[in-house]
Amino acid sequence: MEGKPEKTEGGEERGRGGFGGRGRGRGGRGRGRGGPRGGASARAGGDDNKEWVPVTKLGRLVKDGRIKSMEEIYLHALPVKEYQIVETFLGTALKDEVMKIMPVQKQTRAGQRTRFKAFVAVGDFNGHIGLGVKCAKEVATAIRGAIIAAKLAVVPVRRGYWGNKIGLPHTVPCKVTGKSGSVCVRLIPAPRGTGIVGSPVPKKLLAFAGVADCYTSSKGNTKTMGNFMKATFDALTRTYLFLSPEFWKVSPFPKSPYQEWSDYLSSTGKGGRKEVSY
Repeated sequence: MEGKPEKTEGGEERGRGGFGGRGRGRGGRGRGRGGPRGGASARAGGDDNKEWVPVTKLGRLVKDGRIKSMEEIYLHALPVKEYQIVETFLGTALKDEVMKIMPVQKQTRAGQRTRFKAFVAVGDFNGHIGLGVKCAKEVATAIRGAIIAAKLAVVPVRRGYWGNKIGLPHTVPCKVTGKSGSVCVRLIPAPRGTGIVGSPVPKKLLAFAGVADCYTSSKGNTKTMGNFMKATFDALTRTYLFLSPEFWKVSPFPKSPYQEWSDYLSSTGKGGRKEVSY
């Protein structure tokens, strides 16, 4: 039939003709890229079996054992561009959980294009937490990308006491507030043994961060779980922004790892190795 679309691979012939063909053509090529090879799942499986070859200065220092902990990275505010850095230090203690998967749509001339948006939280239950968001055509690809994004976004969480400083820190050090969209989340210190008083979303994130006792207060459209998680994560990142009296004393500031190991980096950065400086 004359009106029947031509069966061309990738839809390129249709793209040259009608007004809406380009949209279909792009979709066809996208499916062709990911289909035969198994999509990102096959690529990610291959990357897991390969040895990590760092491409940044920070990655080289971490792999060679020049940097001993994540706290050295946070002290100098060095940007983490490779998720293997976080895996090196936190290792098996880092747990992840898929918080939400939601479909999102984009209106095109060929119709709707549906993709999946994944929210993943990671934490070691001992003062480190990360939140990642990724959108992809397939659920598995979105989850995998969100896990990597969450590891790259891992931040330290400061913990403190509600009353007497007995035992290990168990709650947030002070009242902190985080905001995302219309959602505003407030974390309030609680006595030991109280537990986490709140809805399931902040309860899970606070548990990942290692906070045992905490009161929560929220306002806004908390039904939007994405903003609810981002607001809670924002509140946890602000725990180190409050300058309490124990931080008033003057402490010597050590050299940056890039400055301390500059000779090592310059000697090992040659020989044809591709290096990205951040």
